[in-house]
Amino acid sequence: MAQRTATGSGQPCFSPALFRFLRELKADNSREWFQANRDRYEADVKMPMLGFVMAFAEPLAGLNKHYLADPRGSGGSMFRINRDTRFSHDKDPYKTNVGAQFRHRDCSRDVHSPGFYLHLEPGGCFASAGLWHPDPDSLRKVRESIVARARAWKALQAAGLEVAGEALKRVPPGFDPGHPCAEDLKLKDFYTHTPLTEREVCAPDFLERFTGECRRMLPLMAFLTKALELPW
Repeated sequence: MAQRTATGSGQPCFSPALFRFLRELKADNSREWFQANRDRYEADVKMPMLGFVMAFAEPLAGLNKHYLADPRGSGGSMFRINRDTRFSHDKDPYKTNVGAQFRHRDCSRDVHSPGFYLHLEPGGCFASAGLWHPDPDSLRKVRESIVARARAWKALQAAGLEVAGEALKRVPPGFDPGHPCAEDLKLKDFYTHTPLTEREVCAPDFLERFTGECRRMLPLMAFLTKALELPW
């Protein structure tokens, strides 16, 4: 099967076959099933996602030149479908979703760096941007920036960007519990997201839709990137 790409020709990058594969994989998450259906994975999941990553490179450069769309099949923007089960009670060998993260060029190998993210999963697709599980130094820098630039941080929320993430029960040591952004200082992640339907993902205009969502999330990405002293 030819690789699908969203090139503006009206041809969708993704098809319902991607979601059929993931549903069936969830029903039988075994190496035997996956090996028997590897050709389907390559044709209906991996190649379409790599095609989308390649097609998104130009729109992403228009949003910010420091963020990259890397279409390599290994080590690029697309996440591997294999799960790391070494430290998990769940020993299922495969993820039942497919995702791609578009990271800052100076942190291109760090999944915990700022990035735009596309998550495709039956009944649970979304576009996202932000910082997930940052290291302690990065987390401290973001919290310090929220304190120092409280007005700019509040402006993100006033503009309709809902920032979410795991949170502490109390404001961390070294920060004022009475600060106007105290609730946000408890956060351990800083991201925003927009749910997507399977119909939207499989539509011919999905590249434009995803680009638009990333554009809407740019103010949060600008805040986080500058907080971490990375080029913006």
